[in-house]
Amino acid sequence: MSEFRPVSDRFLASPQIAVGDIAEARALGVTLVVNNRPEGEAPDQTSGADIAEAARAAGLDYRAIPVDHTGLSATQVDQMADALAAADGKVLAYCRSGTRSTLLWALACASRGEDPEAIARAAAAAGYDVGPVRAAMEQLAARSAN
Repeated sequence: MSEFRPVSDRFLASPQIAVGDIAEARALGVTLVVNNRPEGEAPDQTSGADIAEAARAAGLDYRAIPVDHTGLSATQVDQMADALAAADGKVLAYCRSGTRSTLLWALACASRGEDPEAIARAAAAAGYDVGPVRAAMEQLAARSAN
């Protein structure tokens, strides 16, 4: 059973998903699955290749933007912003707990000029704390406004 958490009307975050979760994602209007988990992070994780194959078989797009223990980069933020902008429907992003996916979503939204306070409230309502990236969100949003 999935643990998809709606963070916004177009973005859901989740802990590691399984191939069987793809059908539920599609039924919820997901058109893009984003894997934020590095391959081999845990011995029991479903491989990105298996998720990609299942997503594509269900007519969904798939992107891998792995985030490891070294943190989030500007490249990853840009990749997530591009993925969100290109999606023709809802986006489901997953990692081990959903936290890295939500942090990356928050930074991507801020980089597009969205209000950091609104982003933080949306994340908190889904059970995620964007505090660790809040200063970066503020900087990205300010830079976007100029």
